[in-house]
Amino acid sequence: MKKILLFGAGKSATSLIRYLLDVTAARGWQLVVAESNLELAQSKLGGAPQARAVAIDVRDAAARDALVAATDIVISLLPPSLHYQVALSSVKEGKNLLTASYLDDSIRTLEPEISAKGLLFLCEMGLDPGIDHMSALPFIRQIRSQGGEIDSFYSHTGGLVAPASDDNPWHYKISWNPRNVVLAGSAGASYREDSRVVTRGYQELFDQPGNIDLPGLGPLAWYPNRDSLSYIPLYGLPDASTFIRTTLRYPAFCAGWKHIVRAGLTDATKPLGALNQATNRGDTGARPATPAPAANHADTGAAGSLTYAQWSAPLLPFVDDTNRAQYTFLGLFDDTPIPPSATVSADILQHLLETRLAMRSTDRDMIVMIHEIGYRREGKAWQARSVLRIEGEDSLHTAMARTVGLPLGIAAVLVLEGKLNLTGVHIPILPAIYDPVMRELERQGIRFEHTETPA
Repeated sequence: MKKILLFGAGKSATSLIRYLLDVTAARGWQLVVAESNLELAQSKLGGAPQARAVAIDVRDAAARDALVAATDIVISLLPPSLHYQVALSSVKEGKNLLTASYLDDSIRTLEPEISAKGLLFLCEMGLDPGIDHMSALPFIRQIRSQGGEIDSFYSHTGGLVAPASDDNPWHYKISWNPRNVVLAGSAGASYREDSRVVTRGYQELFDQPGNIDLPGLGPLAWYPNRDSLSYIPLYGLPDASTFIRTTLRYPAFCAGWKHIVRAGLTDATKPLGALNQATNRGDTGARPATPAPAANHADTGAAGSLTYAQWSAPLLPFVDDTNRAQYTFLGLFDDTPIPPSATVSADILQHLLETRLAMRSTDRDMIVMIHEIGYRREGKAWQARSVLRIEGEDSLHTAMARTVGLPLGIAAVLVLEGKLNLTGVHIPILPAIYDPVMRELERQGIRFEHTETPA
């Protein structure tokens, strides 16, 4: 009897758990979901007899090792910073591991032992990264098989609110990890454009976003996503003059968010006490704020009696008639006290996003992914476009959860059934991975539409 162990039962795990419940029921397998919030995990299993939930602190190595030792494959949907803990147990106990997160240096350090034990660690098996690789690469392969010489490549992905549920001035609602929304773009971005390497820092990332139109949806804005350059050789496009991976938002989001970044409200490092002292001195780069009353947070770094209006004072120089409604909607100007659990600005902003931009139970989210490839064939210029647009069912069964989770579930079944026999550390850029996964995703209703027009 095969056993699957899943770490994490959060927002992105809902569709994966549903898929794995179907798989395990049909095959007589078992599913274990390990989660710090036992009630949350149990609620998503729905009493299925072949599944059970266990409470765990993933930092407890002994408990983690015991769970991993008793399974056949491990999937981690924990925050990226915790994957390494799961990876250590997976290597120790000789188990294959799948994650939806970017392959990072900590996992790479384990590669010699992973390979020596004949294990498969498959990362970037979610939406972005994940489906973006697995859909773009066969598209590139198809164009080349027809004699196309690729000159430009854009890959855009966005987790958005569906039009029917779009009812706030940000044109955005939270359908995935809110902390990731707060910190998105904080590492800056690098990419190739018109044969030049371009590097953009966090403070300028949301300025002058690119624009793209999607029929039936209207204009969307895009900003560069992390390090595009490292994917150029992986995609086999060393001669492309432009190679950019981006994140999609509605234009109003970028217009409002850029000032929040400039004002330092996304900062996750500076204690609130230090931030408040700097604000009072006027050295935050914005107009000095009105001095706040003395509060006990100054030495401890906690929120204390600080209000939202006091905290957001560095934003005031950027407020005008085009964005005032957005900031008011988030509650940035409220005179109510900040929750005392907040220790850095990112905590405060995350709380506001979770409460003010929350999805209602009947709300639907939307995933949009667009690949744009410019190429020449027989002396003529062409523009090819591949588009995925899907909406979620409700606030629980979201399009985000579906597209993040299903690739992991599909890959797990392929491994357990002996249909994916790779070893070592991989991301899904090999046909042996992406061909069968994409076929199953199409059967699950995740399909791209391709068009080709003269440039």
